[in-house]
Amino acid sequence: MTDEVAAAASKTLRRALLPLALGVGVALIPVPAGLTPNAWYFAALFAAVVAALVTEPFPGPVVGLLGVTTAALLGLVAPDPAGSIRWALTGFADSTVWLMFVVLMFALGYQKTGLGHRLALTLVERLGGRALGLGYAVAFADLALAPLTPSNTARSGGILFPIIRAIPALYGSLPGPTARRLGAYLIWTSFAAMCVTSSMFVTALAPNLLAQSMLKDIAGVEVTWTGWFVGFLPIGLVLFGLVPLLVYGIYPPTLTASAEVPQWARAELDRLGSVKRSELGMALLATAALALWILGARWVNATTAALLVFCLMMLAGIVDWDDVLGARPAWNALVWFATLVTLADGLNRVGFLRWFAAGTVEALGPLPLVGKSVAIVLAFFVAHYMFASLTAHTTALLPVFLAVVAASPELPVRPLSLLLCYALGLMGVLTPYATGSAPIYYGSGYVTRREFWRLGATFGAIYLAVLLGLGLPWLLTLTR
Repeated sequence: MTDEVAAAASKTLRRALLPLALGVGVALIPVPAGLTPNAWYFAALFAAVVAALVTEPFPGPVVGLLGVTTAALLGLVAPDPAGSIRWALTGFADSTVWLMFVVLMFALGYQKTGLGHRLALTLVERLGGRALGLGYAVAFADLALAPLTPSNTARSGGILFPIIRAIPALYGSLPGPTARRLGAYLIWTSFAAMCVTSSMFVTALAPNLLAQSMLKDIAGVEVTWTGWFVGFLPIGLVLFGLVPLLVYGIYPPTLTASAEVPQWARAELDRLGSVKRSELGMALLATAALALWILGARWVNATTAALLVFCLMMLAGIVDWDDVLGARPAWNALVWFATLVTLADGLNRVGFLRWFAAGTVEALGPLPLVGKSVAIVLAFFVAHYMFASLTAHTTALLPVFLAVVAASPELPVRPLSLLLCYALGLMGVLTPYATGSAPIYYGSGYVTRREFWRLGATFGAIYLAVLLGLGLPWLLTLTR
């Protein structure tokens, strides 16, 4: 036991050394012209926090708490102790953070009632007779869950993956020599489609909600649930419609049709029995939440609407307070994102973002307008190869890139800012570690390491091309 504890401590220390070295190293660099010492030291602390989110010597919420506590203790953002602690707790008063928390409670309702499982099986039964139809079935199953499940790990990895993973064996397709028979196609289609749906709705990915808050605070761009959806709509329709077909062409299954899967799904649905009252109640409340977000934005704040539906879920017995207390992922996310929102806000308050934006604008000066816009989105997208977390990427780079856009008077601020936000879900396709559900799909064994990287680069390029080629003209049209 002592050896195990020593080994764990040694591993934690190794993972902590890089963030510490990075933070100290940046802090020791002479303060650049145009920045105060506090601004530079906060940037060093921020760099250390982001590095720690990647190396994970401690859980993400612990890293975030350490970051804001250190900044408050050193008075890097506010000079007096009272002002420092007020700043340190600002993220816990952010409405977007609470919206994310409540929507994770909706995901708990999907899981507890079995509604998510039933939806996935129903789509498989209806569309599973052919491999291509099955590809669309798993994509539509993700689409059905995405608006109310802000964790693609929970949605795709927790709800859908167990169902998808059970299907290939019916065709004699297992990891290894028979993987390409059907399993590899289904695994990659589900993963690639999940990345598209993650960008389609602001509530489909937790970093989207973080990005929504940053849009307002840094770029001065307010976007509602509906505004986000409409802005991404043509991009999403094209990519979502093409993904199963593209995978079918680029990475095709060797078996294209079978009658067993719909029969299996039908048997599973029969085993579930008729729709339970709890499932019906969850479906009605989920629909009410969507209606309030879409139609009631003028009268009810999105977070208020979510809290109302959450209360109704508890009153109806769909979830109880013990379920809420036991929802560790939701509480984990609450603390994590509250601290990350605070740290991102700190970069803005100390003046670092304005300084960095001015320098970047000057460096991009010689480029034409279109070239500058493309360069900004391309750099933001490709940089995700260096990140093992969409949240870490959002926290580290989105505030900086939004500040660059906002500081460039000739750039279309709203369209370009939205493109950066829409890139968040799409970039999850790049690597086996790019987003929380990626290791789950990679670990299935159906897609080899080499194929995963090749497909990630291929689909990443396709997603980026559609995002820029279709998204920029569309968003420019909406702002006219």
